[in-house]
Amino acid sequence: MSSNPVAETVASLMPRAKAELAELVAFKSVADFDQYPKSESEGAANWIVDALRAEGFQDLALLDTPDGTQSVYGFLPGPEGAKTVLLYAHYDVQPPLDEAGWATPPFELTERDGRWYGRGSADCKGGVIMHLLALRALKANGGVPVHVKVIVEGSEEQGTGGLERYAEEHPELLTADTIVIGDAGNFRAGLPTVTATLRGMTLVRVQVDTLEGNLHSGQFGGAAPDALAALIRVLDSLRAEDGSTTVDGLAGDAAWDGLQYDEESFRKDAKVLDGVELIGSGTIADRIWARPAVTVLGIDCPPVVGATASVQAGARALVSLRVPPGADAAEATKLLQAHLETRTPWGARVSTEQIGQGQPFRADTSSPAYAAMTEAMSVAYAGQEMQYAGLGGSIPLCNTLASLYPQAEILLIGLSEPEAQIHAVNEGVSPDELERLSVAEALFLRNYAAS
Repeated sequence: MSSNPVAETVASLMPRAKAELAELVAFKSVADFDQYPKSESEGAANWIVDALRAEGFQDLALLDTPDGTQSVYGFLPGPEGAKTVLLYAHYDVQPPLDEAGWATPPFELTERDGRWYGRGSADCKGGVIMHLLALRALKANGGVPVHVKVIVEGSEEQGTGGLERYAEEHPELLTADTIVIGDAGNFRAGLPTVTATLRGMTLVRVQVDTLEGNLHSGQFGGAAPDALAALIRVLDSLRAEDGSTTVDGLAGDAAWDGLQYDEESFRKDAKVLDGVELIGSGTIADRIWARPAVTVLGIDCPPVVGATASVQAGARALVSLRVPPGADAAEATKLLQAHLETRTPWGARVSTEQIGQGQPFRADTSSPAYAAMTEAMSVAYAGQEMQYAGLGGSIPLCNTLASLYPQAEILLIGLSEPEAQIHAVNEGVSPDELERLSVAEALFLRNYAAS
């Protein structure tokens, strides 16, 4: 790769990239403004505006989206008559979770054992830096051959749909011939991968009530209906004996026919404890890319420390359902809510509330853009053939863009390979992946312009 001028330029820019990523990671840009200051997100957004301005972007704007967050937009004009490519990333991040579980401070980029650690380093502030590196490399080697639009979202992790709704209200803003979503990742570090499908998602809050107030378990236990026990029972009904997701009316037997994921590698990537079985049936790829998956994200109930001998009057949970390609997230939400409401035992009062939703996505891998990316990846990754994989997570914006711009080609690449540990403690990015993917994106833009 070093003999390629674009690759040489990117390599020379890596120290700057590390310094910039450190600045961006330092912002605690979690889009939960009840827990984290909004000023942190505003600081990250303004950092990106300044970075784009320095690269010659025009029409720079902080877009106030309907969910109370801001997305950053900019336009870099290319040659007259050139194609338009939209580059996407997001600057909001997941909370750090257990900060004591981090080996180094989560909002301080730290190099350790060949990786750069920090919340958002891979998901997805590193994606912002990837886009900047690709554009800088092209500018240093003959110029950017396409019109470039950049959109950097401020609430992707919250699933509140701010940018999707803004795009629907301003459909002309993000029009493009091709869209590169920089929020996915290679199947394995060093294996060039484009994500061809995404599962959608829905979040539902379920509340179960049985009593006017808590009761003494010695005096009333055994006859008084326990709301926490009722909640546990209905949550358990969402899984079959083998752990497969079972939502009444929702199909769960689809098969994945692309790149496969062997069980040993999955156990290692998922850090499954020795002796603990995996859940579900079918291949690993079937389970994580082609089928629904329910997860109980949290339960509101008394903690063990300080608990009293009481029958609980009420309890609630937050349930996530990953929706596979081919299913409709809105319909899946209705099925999940109906399941929770009809399976709650003992006539307990139950209510459900949808608090987030995103549709699944399937790309057209036969498009010219995919051919251009295949060629670019083979150079950036020294002759390796580009692979197609699914992603179990959701990027709700993809379906919005596919609906608004049905002729646009959409590609998903990024830095979230398994070792990145996104959404977990000790998230870290591989600088080698950042370098190679930046080269690939630059070469893709050049190939696509000529296609």
